[in-house]
Amino acid sequence: MVIITSQNQAISLPHNIRLYLKREDLIHPHISGNKYRKLKYNIAFAKANNYKTLLTFGGAYSNHIAATAAAGKAYNFSTIGIIRGDELEKELDKNLLENKTLKQAAVDGMKFKFISRALYKQKEEEQFLATLKKEFPEAYILPEGGTNNLAIKGCEEILTPSDLSFDYVCCAVGTGGTISGIINASAASQRVLGFPALKGDFLTDEIQKLVTKSNWTLAKEYHFNGYAKVPETLVKFMNGFKKSHQIVLDPIYTGKMMYGIFDLISKGFFPQNSRILAIHTGGLQGIDGVNKKLLKKGLQTIDI
Repeated sequence: MVIITSQNQAISLPHNIRLYLKREDLIHPHISGNKYRKLKYNIAFAKANNYKTLLTFGGAYSNHIAATAAAGKAYNFSTIGIIRGDELEKELDKNLLENKTLKQAAVDGMKFKFISRALYKQKEEEQFLATLKKEFPEAYILPEGGTNNLAIKGCEEILTPSDLSFDYVCCAVGTGGTISGIINASAASQRVLGFPALKGDFLTDEIQKLVTKSNWTLAKEYHFNGYAKVPETLVKFMNGFKKSHQIVLDPIYTGKMMYGIFDLISKGFFPQNSRILAIHTGGLQGIDGVNKKLLKKGLQTIDI
């Protein structure tokens, strides 16, 4: 896999704080941001071991589903998506027309298996995985969100030598794989700050299992009441950010992270003259689904 482009984009802030946004969303036109990093070594492993199919899990607007389908098309794998919500299959043709994520994944060759939300909760259980392996014996199985040891190895490459001079490195947190790679690659003098998109304290324990350093913490108050919750306050912030900096954020991860960074700056969390590197992990393809939900509620939508 070849990176097309990546860059750090600077934003000047009060107290001589410099915020740089690392544009991981630009490294590949279809396999965006951290999903590219997570898939890189998994695809190399799958090819080396003669797998012909990639199988993974996700919701109807999953960035990981979209990226896996695109990677399969680009690197000659068949792809299978285990999709949360068997009710979606009943109107599949309609969903493929209205849901850009599933539509593009289908165009990229992905086949879907829709399962109930109750069964989906078993996606990490050995018995359920054994059933999938029996049904799809040719498939290399990737976990939801793509996080495994090979994914963390890929995410360790997000930070380059020139990035090790920053005082803080900030990252949105979903399953914990991306931030774990960043922590492992960070300098001892740096502080890694994660912004979870989910409620709960479980992520701390999960990340501790995957990292080799202790120079990190989670800012847990910026999830906006949970995963995929997108209130008006967040939408207004994201639209204002785009207007000021010509950068689109995603509402599930990077929008919440950037809101949190600006809020912490306003509260004096970062010392004067701090240099902050924030990771833009992509995920912009999911905005369409969020905007449809906002429109149905008669709310302001996200500018793209």
